[in-house]
Amino acid sequence: MPWKSVQFYKQMVSAEGDPDGFTYSFLLSACARGGLIGEGEQVHGVILVKGYCCNVFVGTNLVNLYAGSGGVEKARQVFDNMSQRSIVSWNSILAGYIRCCDFDGARRVFDEMPSRNVVSWTTMIAGCAQNGQCKQALLLFSEMRRARVELDQVALVAALSACAEIGDLKLGRWIHWYVQQRFVVRKQLQPLVRLSNALIHMYASCGVIDEAYRVFTMMPQKSTVSWTSIITAFAKQGLGKEALDMFKTMISDGMRVDEVRPDEITFLGVLCACSHAGFVDEGRQIFVSMNQTWGVSPAIEHYGCMVDLLSRAGFLDEARGLIETMPLKPNDAVWGALLGGCRIHKNSELASGVANKLIAELNTDQAAGYLVLLSNIYAFAKRWQDVITVRQKMIVMGVKKPPGHSWIQINGVVHDFVAGDMTHKHSSFIYEILCEITKQTLQEVEQDAFDLASLGAEITRRSIQTVIAMDEKVQVTQYVFLVFRVSSFMLCTALLLF
Repeated sequence: MPWKSVQFYKQMVSAEGDPDGFTYSFLLSACARGGLIGEGEQVHGVILVKGYCCNVFVGTNLVNLYAGSGGVEKARQVFDNMSQRSIVSWNSILAGYIRCCDFDGARRVFDEMPSRNVVSWTTMIAGCAQNGQCKQALLLFSEMRRARVELDQVALVAALSACAEIGDLKLGRWIHWYVQQRFVVRKQLQPLVRLSNALIHMYASCGVIDEAYRVFTMMPQKSTVSWTSIITAFAKQGLGKEALDMFKTMISDGMRVDEVRPDEITFLGVLCACSHAGFVDEGRQIFVSMNQTWGVSPAIEHYGCMVDLLSRAGFLDEARGLIETMPLKPNDAVWGALLGGCRIHKNSELASGVANKLIAELNTDQAAGYLVLLSNIYAFAKRWQDVITVRQKMIVMGVKKPPGHSWIQINGVVHDFVAGDMTHKHSSFIYEILCEITKQTLQEVEQDAFDLASLGAEITRRSIQTVIAMDEKVQVTQYVFLVFRVSSFMLCTALLLF
């Protein structure tokens, strides 16, 4: 244990021993591993007196000590004063900037490095991916490939995580092929369970559930994360029965493998699946079993799922009772789930009380979506004066609903879209088609039969006809799906105004 190293050092000093550079290197490493920053700083003071700062191993461990604790400025001072630096020294300061989310500083260090090893590349890629800089992570991954650095499993996991986040299915498939070539065809070490989990997550996030399931079934060993990933994947695709069946299989298999037990995220996934599939009784049983059978205390997210499940199924009183008796303070997601149930089952009275509670507790930006939802509930109930009142309140509060966001990948390029955005290079063409589709569709769909299904089917049909009728000189085939994506946002925006 790290603290024992400190104790032995103190005994060594008391016995008038003579610590050298290796002693201080190992001691600083122990302090870094154990988070013993105060003890490490004291050792640093001794090192300054003893004159061991020029030792590259001592300096590197000092950098690692401070960088690992978030003290990147101190780490940088030590690093700048080092007369010699190893690749480990560079990687330590690089990791320090990444931990502090200073990606500009990390990039400067990365560019200044006289040489880079696989750890350098992996540190940058993983750091960017874990902090939401997914496009930057994939650009670095491409640079790593061009530099002919062998891709390790940590880099592959980070890249797959970024692919999942932005929907880069093409690169994700390439990584899967690379893994198969390296670990299966060449008969090298088996891929880490974590790598297979990342593949499942990538395919599921990109909507390719069959591939996600195929990866899962091919895994020789499955962890709790593996089971959770495939359960969540089925849940996100609306395959509630499959998710529930997989959960039951996990439980039965877990009886034979002690390491596999459902955790908080597993229960979140299966409760979400029950909610969207309408499995009320199963959801109730699973929620109760969390604490009673598995010793997992429900968090606010689990209560939110249960409220959503009950509200969607029409058990609004039970959902409200659960909120009022839960041991945690309900957040906006929990109340919002009940409000959503009020919309489905047209309970404007309960919705009014829930919305007022939400508005009183939330800031302007957070309240936007719930005010729009309340307005729609009043509109369904033909409470037009209340609709006007809510809309006026939105104007007074300066509320604007956050725009919808989506993406699609075409020919290896990921296109981002925000509702009402005009920055895409083909935006004029896209909106021209949308205008024509909307005009023709609204002319043909009768107002008394206006619903999502009929309008959606008509838009799809009209989209194809309109695109074919456009100028053949324009390469429209590449942008058909862009039109579908943007049309869905415009449709949703229009429906919110009804």
